[in-house]
Amino acid sequence: VLSPDSETPLSAMADAAAAAGLDELCVTDHCDLLELYGAPVDHYDWPPAMEQYQQTAPRYAGKLTIRLGLEFGMPHLNPALSRTILDQPELDFVLGSVHNLCPERGGTDFYYVDYPDEAACYAALDDYFASMAKLAVTDFYDVLSHIIYPLRYMDHPISLDRYGDQLDAIFQSAAERGRGIEINTWRGRTLKEWLPVLRQFQSQGGEIVTIGSDAHTPDGVGKGVREACQVLQEAGFRYLATYEKRKPIFHTL
Repeated sequence: VLSPDSETPLSAMADAAAAAGLDELCVTDHCDLLELYGAPVDHYDWPPAMEQYQQTAPRYAGKLTIRLGLEFGMPHLNPALSRTILDQPELDFVLGSVHNLCPERGGTDFYYVDYPDEAACYAALDDYFASMAKLAVTDFYDVLSHIIYPLRYMDHPISLDRYGDQLDAIFQSAAERGRGIEINTWRGRTLKEWLPVLRQFQSQGGEIVTIGSDAHTPDGVGKGVREACQVLQEAGFRYLATYEKRKPIFHTL
């Protein structure tokens, strides 16, 4: 098990990607510097991830390009450790993410936070975007992951309107560093929700957008990717990005 989100081997995900008609698959196992309930993490176990990647990628040569990625959760909490973890020459792509409340508020993953009312939702989002702002000004990511992540778990009519200025600052920080954002389709469940986010990112000079389906199992691989390309075009973007050795490659939509 390389990630708390999945026990599926890379070969099974690659088979699903090829069957879904994808040209490229980047696996981004989690490395969160806080565990699900806030305990700090002090390392990432690269050897088994590298072994699986090196055994699997050559077998798909000619039919599917497989890239080595990492979803790096809250790397701003420990800069020295983050630099060590990212010192991996084979690494193609790094998603920068925030899954947890800040340590001062307990560090619980947003999946496990209670949202009894709108006030609780906004308190969590206040914390979420404050952490993302700290992440955005670092060099520990290529693309900011699933900007609207906590909304998945909130059964209340929540608007991001109050976070307009904060998002502007976050997106400006990313754009100025040549970084991007991800459309995360959540296995095809979030698509149109990305349209205002993309337009706001673009208004702050953002140009780099990747697409991920957050597919923890083979049946989720590629879900919503084609539709996300349409949303990207609707927002006024002309290109989709993939990454190789931490450098963006642009594909015309």
